[in-house]
Amino acid sequence: MVHVTKAGHVSKWDIYEIVLEGGPSKGNPFCDIKLEALFSLGKRSSCVSGFYDGNGVYRIRFMPDAEGEWSFKTASPEASLDGIEGVFQCQGARGGNHGPVRVRNTFHFAYEDGTPYIPVGTTCYAWSHQGEEMERQTLETLKTAPFNKLRMCVFPKSYLYNVNEPPFYPFEGTVADGWDYSRFNPAFFGHLEKRIAELGEMGIEVDLILFHPYDRWGFAHMKPEYDDLYLRYIVARLSPYRHIWWSLANEYDFMRNKTPEDWERYGGIVTEYDPYRHLISNHNGLAFYDFDKPWVTHCSIQRVDVYKTSENTDEWRKKWNKPVVIDECAYEGNAEYGWGNITGEEMVRRFWEGFVRGGYVGHGETYMHPEDKIWWAKGGLLYGTSPERIAFLRRVVEEGPAGGLDPLPSDWDLPCAGVEDFYYLFYFGFNQPKSREFRMKPGIRYQVELLDMWNMKVEKLPGSYEGAFRIELPSRMYMAVRMTAMPE
Repeated sequence: MVHVTKAGHVSKWDIYEIVLEGGPSKGNPFCDIKLEALFSLGKRSSCVSGFYDGNGVYRIRFMPDAEGEWSFKTASPEASLDGIEGVFQCQGARGGNHGPVRVRNTFHFAYEDGTPYIPVGTTCYAWSHQGEEMERQTLETLKTAPFNKLRMCVFPKSYLYNVNEPPFYPFEGTVADGWDYSRFNPAFFGHLEKRIAELGEMGIEVDLILFHPYDRWGFAHMKPEYDDLYLRYIVARLSPYRHIWWSLANEYDFMRNKTPEDWERYGGIVTEYDPYRHLISNHNGLAFYDFDKPWVTHCSIQRVDVYKTSENTDEWRKKWNKPVVIDECAYEGNAEYGWGNITGEEMVRRFWEGFVRGGYVGHGETYMHPEDKIWWAKGGLLYGTSPERIAFLRRVVEEGPAGGLDPLPSDWDLPCAGVEDFYYLFYFGFNQPKSREFRMKPGIRYQVELLDMWNMKVEKLPGSYEGAFRIELPSRMYMAVRMTAMPE
C-alpha cells in the first residue's frame, strides 16, 4: 500500500510536494511508470508530471501562483498511484519571494509580482560537482558578492582546469563499466536540487545549463530517446523551483552530434513539460541560435569578437526585439587563452557598455590557482577587482528608472541610456575627456552627477543645468555622467 505524505498549506510561489512511498520499484520505474497530477483552483487547473526518486518513492511537485484552496488528483496507469486526492491552502508569499522572473517591457525583466529584476550574473559551470567543502565555500562567497544570477551545468564538466571526477554521477553505472541512461541516480539529482534551493534562499536565479560539449563520460552523446527522457525528468524535478532559468546548452553549436531539429525538439520538450513558463534560451559558441524562435524568451550570448561584444547590444535588441543577456563577455583572469585573461577594468567596462546600450552582462573569473580552484569552473573564492565595481554598477542601475535602461539617441562617441526628458546616463568608457558639452531639451532643469565607476564614487555637482552647458571632467577613463530631471 502506498503511503501519502502531503502538507496542508504552502506559500505562494513555494513548492508543494506530494510524496508517495511504497510504490512499484520493479522493472524500470523511470521509464515504465507515468504519474501526473491535476491541480485546480476554481476554474483554473494545471497538470504537472511526477517523477520516481528511487526506493519506491514517487514525488509530485507544484508551485502555486495564487492564494486560495487548491485541490489535486493524481493519474497513473499504476493503480496504487492513481486517483489520490487532496486539498491544501496556498497562503501569501513569504518575504523576499516575488515569484519567477518574467520578461517585462520587451527588453527587461521583473518578478511575477511586478518587482523589477536586474540580472547581474556570474558563471560557475561545475561548482556543484566539487564536494562539500568547496561547494560551501562557493555559497559563502556568493553571500557577499553582487551577483543575483548564476550559470551552472547539470552535468559535470571535463575541460581545462577542470579534470576531477565528481562525487555523484547522473545515471546508474560506473566510469569503468558505462552508464544506463534510462536509470537516473536520485542521489545526483537530490544533491543538485539541494544546491539550487540554497541559491534560491540567497535570492540568486539559477540559469541551468542542460547540455554542454565538454564531456568525457558520454553524457553529451546520448541517443535521442535518452536526451528526451532526461529532459522530461529534470523538468519534472526542477521546474517548481521559482528561480530556475533553462539554458538548453553552453555553446550548443560545439555539440556536433546535435542537429537543428534536436535543439528545436529539446526546446519543445522543456516548454511543454514546464507549466510555469520559466525563461529559456540557448547559448552559442560561434553561431548565434535563432532567437526569433517563439519559445525563446531572451538572447543568451557569448562574445563574438576578442575585443568588441557589449558594443553590439543595442543592435541585437533591434534585431530580435527581446532582452539581450551577454552571459559570456570573456573572463577576468590570467588564463592562457583570450577568453580568460581580460583585466578587471576591461570586465567592468564591458558591463557598463552593455547596460548603457540596454542589455545585461555576465561575469566570470579565471585566475590561475595551484589546485585549479578557479571560480569560472569550480567556484570557491573570488580574487578579481571587478566584483565590487559590478556591485557599484548594480546600485546605479537599481537607482535608475524602474522600467530599465533603454538606449537613447546620442553622439557617436558617447552612448547614453535612460528615459527621455527624465533620466540620462552617459558613459565615456576608455575615453578621458577634460570636458564635454551637452545640449539638452530647453525648459527642463537637471541635477548632474559625475560617476567614477572604477573608484566607485558619485560627485553631485552644485546647482542645476538646463539647455546647452559644459561639464568639466577629470581626464580619467571609466567616467559616467548621470542627469536627473528636477521637479518643477
